[in-house]
Amino acid sequence: MTPEKKILRVGVLFGGRSGEHEVSLASAASVIRGLDPDKYEAVPIGISKEGHWLIGSAAQRLLPEVLRAGQRVVMSADPTDAAIIPLDRTAGQRIDVVFPVMHGTYGEDGTIQGLLDLAGLPFVGAGVLGSAIGMDKDVSKRLLQAAKIPVVPWITVYRTDWERDPKAIKKEIEKKFKYPVFVKPAALGSSVGMTKVHSRAELGAGAESCLEFAMKFS
Repeated sequence: MTPEKKILRVGVLFGGRSGEHEVSLASAASVIRGLDPDKYEAVPIGISKEGHWLIGSAAQRLLPEVLRAGQRVVMSADPTDAAIIPLDRTAGQRIDVVFPVMHGTYGEDGTIQGLLDLAGLPFVGAGVLGSAIGMDKDVSKRLLQAAKIPVVPWITVYRTDWERDPKAIKKEIEKKFKYPVFVKPAALGSSVGMTKVHSRAELGAGAESCLEFAMKFS
């Protein structure tokens, strides 16, 4: 008699409070399509823009539907009971492994990875330290420099400094760079919020689009 094949339950974690929420939905849909149904059972776990955790059923194949009508859940931080727990306190759903498909802050930056480590759940991708370093463009460049790995020139600008004296920041940028320059949030993972700036007149508008994040000029 052939032993029954074990199907791994893969929690596909997507969405989140980041500005890259919609990018995450597209990536998660691609991951779910790519999972071999003979080996894996995809369990969609969405995080809304407000931070609510919602779990979808097998019938909910569209990820926006999970976020709209999924069941409210929380993740247990008890490693002896690694499960997604419904807020109505009924029995939780066991997960074998989590596939985080989240972009940007509150997901790609080590925060989710730390929660999964705490819960004792194995997960796909980089760990807490690697995720945090890779997310912060300023820190990652400084570490690469310390390791004698070449990086392109950059300036990191913090929101408080920009708001206090934008003229001084513009002078500092123009002293180091020639236009065009790229203005990018230091803590996002894709092209969201990035602007190609061709002149001083455009620099202010480019910076304004990044004000809710630390900024990087290169």
